[in-house]
Amino acid sequence: MVDVVMIHGCPSDEEKALNPAMRTYDKHWIPWTKKELEVKGMSVATPLMPEPWNPDYERFKEEFEKTEVDENTVLVGHSCGCAFLVRWLGETGKKVEKLILVAPWKIAQKGREKDFYDYTINPNVKDHVGEIVMFTADNEAEDGKKSLRMFNEVLDGKVIELLGHEHYTQNDMGTVEFPELIEVINGNG
Repeated sequence: MVDVVMIHGCPSDEEKALNPAMRTYDKHWIPWTKKELEVKGMSVATPLMPEPWNPDYERFKEEFEKTEVDENTVLVGHSCGCAFLVRWLGETGKKVEKLILVAPWKIAQKGREKDFYDYTINPNVKDHVGEIVMFTADNEAEDGKKSLRMFNEVLDGKVIELLGHEHYTQNDMGTVEFPELIEVINGNG
């Protein structure tokens, strides 16, 4: 079993996405967090979602379901990864220990993403998750704040607002370190 599964966000374009050294969507705080958790003896999966600049729910689902998830798993999503995880939990009814949404996003930025984001949040998700925590920032974009409200109105999670973290990318945060996330994963947040 995997202790933690982290799903990255979706870049606005291909951004040299096929070159692992140049892409950013699977970077930011994810590698640092993975390393910190593994040092603590946790098993961490960080699957790469197919063509995240053009997210497709079925393709994400196919890749995600290669990782075994159970009631002891902590799921962490960043941006569009949050939209995917909430939809997947709502469709499958899978029970997990925690769901952590970092800068959750549920508003299509381009017409082609509409199918990815356009779903009704299943209120039963909160009955299958031990704890729901959502990270936002005081300077998050208005659509990000609206997305957070959309998720929280249905899921009623704990909201943590950090100052100056905007959309929780390395450029926004000024660092790859995200100790507040480690605390929440470990049950101290």
